[in-house]
Amino acid sequence: MTSNVAAGPVDPHSISEFRRWLVTLSGLLGAVSMILSATVVNVAVPSIMGTFGVDQTVAQWASTAFITTMVASQLMSVWVVSHLGQRVTYAMTLVLFAAGAVVCTWSPNIDTLIAGRIMQGISAGVVQPLVLSTIISVFPMERRAFAVSMYSVGVTLAPSFGPVVGGTILDALTWRHIFLVPMPLAFIAFLLGLSFMPQERKKGRKPPFDWTGLVLVVTFAFCTMSGLANGQRWGWHSNDTLALLVGGLAAGIVFLAHQMRTANPMLDVSLFKDPSYASAMVIAFLFGAGNFATNYAIPVFTQQVQGFTATAAGMVLVPAGIFLFLITPLAGRVNDHVSPRYPITAGVMIFVVAAWLIAKSDVNTAFFVMAMLTVLSRLAIGLVMPAMGAAAIRAVPENKINAGAATYNFVRQLGGAFGTLVFVVITEQRTAYHADAMAATQTSGNPVSREFLAQVGKVLSESGLPDTQQTAGALNFLSKVIHAQATTLGFQDAFIVSAIVFSTAIIPAWILGRTTKTGA
Repeated sequence: MTSNVAAGPVDPHSISEFRRWLVTLSGLLGAVSMILSATVVNVAVPSIMGTFGVDQTVAQWASTAFITTMVASQLMSVWVVSHLGQRVTYAMTLVLFAAGAVVCTWSPNIDTLIAGRIMQGISAGVVQPLVLSTIISVFPMERRAFAVSMYSVGVTLAPSFGPVVGGTILDALTWRHIFLVPMPLAFIAFLLGLSFMPQERKKGRKPPFDWTGLVLVVTFAFCTMSGLANGQRWGWHSNDTLALLVGGLAAGIVFLAHQMRTANPMLDVSLFKDPSYASAMVIAFLFGAGNFATNYAIPVFTQQVQGFTATAAGMVLVPAGIFLFLITPLAGRVNDHVSPRYPITAGVMIFVVAAWLIAKSDVNTAFFVMAMLTVLSRLAIGLVMPAMGAAAIRAVPENKINAGAATYNFVRQLGGAFGTLVFVVITEQRTAYHADAMAATQTSGNPVSREFLAQVGKVLSESGLPDTQQTAGALNFLSKVIHAQATTLGFQDAFIVSAIVFSTAIIPAWILGRTTKTGA
């Protein structure tokens, strides 16, 4: 596999301390601006649905398109850097990111909005491994752990603060303006990058790029996710849905076969022969699915079901983000002394409990309760993340650490893309099911329905509505009540499914603990 580490020999001892920090600052600002953009849009999904007249299955592509293209473009990072150098690559991707923001801001329809998010996702996928590797390269060996921790600070906090920043802008202005939020950071990063980012290119023969593999993995992701996204509208047995799902599955199988045969694979499939590494990858996929899905779902749930403002919906995630930032280093230290099975198992169990409790939430659940439940879910993530990552790296040979780390990151974010989409699909499907089931009970022979309509009619009469419109008004109100209850139940079902699916990570966790070479 081609490593996701930037090319170019850098002698860290020839770089002044002041320049190291300028390189770190310029790279970190760019990465944070793009990671912020990944979650800032989540609070705007209900507004996007209203503006373009689409359901959640379509609107969520504003988030999923970003994640999907970010995953795929990570595999291009090394190749691009080897040809253009770090500084030029960094500057070009920031320009592409800004152009995507402009497209999103002035998008006349949902398709244009998604196209802009694809542009931003490509930028984020190339920049993140570039920034991490560049920061590592300018620090001497004995300080590289510190350098990585500095990068981790930004990427840990940004996803949690994205929704609250987006919510504040949304309440004050419109959803279109949220795409401009990261631009000041990106602009400063661009200026600093032109001056201080290294510009070394890899000497000698440039590494070949597996274009066939890229086309196959993009085809797999696009077809599979499009089939899942449109299945509810087209019908799960429709020819179009089946064609996309079968095509995606075929592309995925061909991609894996190609990776096993090509001389320059994007993904080193041989790594999966190690049971520890394979187990860690299963956990990484499930972890990514649970983490990304809840980051997306909680702001949407609190707005659509609980009636929170966009700002309040974003604020729900802030305490959890701060707590995650604090707990992750402590969990990392614990992982140095115990088998990874224990923190991962504990984290999985806590996440399951948190998701189950969130599934019990409804319109009456207080803000404080939602915030604490979100904190609980982030405690789980803080326990799982360092143990899972460390176990994955320990399982690979020294000469394949970069390949193992890149594959791990790819699998985790792929799980995030699928997790978000599947959560939305389940929510939409179960909402429709509950709406139909409740509507079927609302007949003239139902005494509860008659009493409800009579009470609503009385209220409408007292408000001055003409008698000829009272029945229609009462029926319309009943329809809205049914939809609200169905939406609540749909979200609750999706959170329960998330809990059940994530609980299966306990199995690979114990396989990982039994096979890992280090740990208790």
